[in-house]
Amino acid sequence: MKRIFKIIGMLFLALVFIVCLAAAYVHFSGIPTYETQKINLVVEVTPERVARGQKMATALCIECHMGEDGKLSGKKLLDVPTEFGEIYSRNITQHPEIGIGNWSDGELYYLLRTGIKKDGQYIPPYMVKFPNAADQDLFDIIAWLRSDKLALQPSEKEAQETKTSLLTKFLCRVAFKPLPLPNKVIVRPDTTDLLGLGSYLVNDIYHCADCHSADFKTNNEMNPSLSVGYLGGGNPLLNLKGEVIKSSNITFDETGLASYSIDDFKTVMLTGKRKNGEQLKYPMIPYAQFSPKELEAIYAFLQTVPKIKSKN
Repeated sequence: MKRIFKIIGMLFLALVFIVCLAAAYVHFSGIPTYETQKINLVVEVTPERVARGQKMATALCIECHMGEDGKLSGKKLLDVPTEFGEIYSRNITQHPEIGIGNWSDGELYYLLRTGIKKDGQYIPPYMVKFPNAADQDLFDIIAWLRSDKLALQPSEKEAQETKTSLLTKFLCRVAFKPLPLPNKVIVRPDTTDLLGLGSYLVNDIYHCADCHSADFKTNNEMNPSLSVGYLGGGNPLLNLKGEVIKSSNITFDETGLASYSIDDFKTVMLTGKRKNGEQLKYPMIPYAQFSPKELEAIYAFLQTVPKIKSKN
């Protein structure tokens, strides 16, 4: 009997050793790098493109990348759960060395689609990616990045290096992966198709499910509707004080948006004020850039999403 216990003990120690060895390998090898693909692309920068690109960037880029110098020079992301590490957004000004001034349009397009930088480094899901966005919308974002907007002019401020956690490094090997390039041109949805437009805005452009589903770790970047607890909220986010703020249920369950009329919905999205008069809590912010039609489309689509009863 003692011999059996001794063998079990030795097997357990061997297992612990293997796990520790694997953890050490993941930790020191870091996030995997990947081969890049050359994309021949030159985006025409027009006022119309820049305006459309800035509209999307206001919701998707500026909040995370705005530095203390008033430019998109990067900063510490205080609202990212600490389990993912100490995360810093990058300098995306037009500085030729510290920023993206020497990136080609094709390299920017490839990053926005796949999450792979021009040096092969993969950026985990704390940077939004656009695998299903229309080509023209990505061209608009690139045109905005190339524009003469003050926030994009070269900044000498070099962002601190992100300190990714062991969990993030592990997930980047088993769950968080680069996204594929589309094998065909993706076009914008027909604006007369209210549900199609709403689905596109919610899932493919503004990525509402990223925060409003159950957990970042179980989100599906390629097909957001397959995320656990899709749009049912409960994802533990952080406010600027480091306090946990769980995301809201935005399905039309009674614990979500069931009592919200279209006017109530427009008000909360545009001003940040709930129908009970309370102000939205950070990291949710108002989105004054949405047009009435876009909000109507989002509202119509959310009504079709399977209801989830919130446990928050």
